[in-house]
Amino acid sequence: MIPLDQVLTAERVYIGSFGASKKRVLQTLAERLANSVPGVTDLDLFDQLIARERLGSTGLGQGIALPHCRLANIEQPIAALVKLDEAVDFESPDRQPVDLLFTLVVPETATDEHLQLLAAVVERFNDTDTVSTLRDAQKPDDLYRLFIKGF
Repeated sequence: MIPLDQVLTAERVYIGSFGASKKRVLQTLAERLANSVPGVTDLDLFDQLIARERLGSTGLGQGIALPHCRLANIEQPIAALVKLDEAVDFESPDRQPVDLLFTLVVPETATDEHLQLLAAVVERFNDTDTVSTLRDAQKPDDLYRLFIKGF
């Protein structure tokens, strides 16, 4: 498995307001990710993230979501970590609004790798102490460091 610190860079960790709805959050996320990946358009990425959400919410519960998709124009998985200033409804099973998002975009052909990366992120978010610490982070660099330290 690819280590998460090779998939998630400090430049793709954000703290702030991304919008008041799940759709707007995903749109803002697609715009920011597309700016950091050559050959990827925000529209293509947004379309794939929305298509995945239509299959079922990526909200895990406890204020955490794991939006993910496959994309034809990339060769390596990429990720973003977001701490929202204002939680947004992600249609999570527990109905809690989401304020922490880990977004994973993998090449179209990356099946096992995709699942292994998702499992590693879910395991990280299962630690309530870690999640609490992430929510306390005030700067993107701190959020990145706190998230990666466990991998």
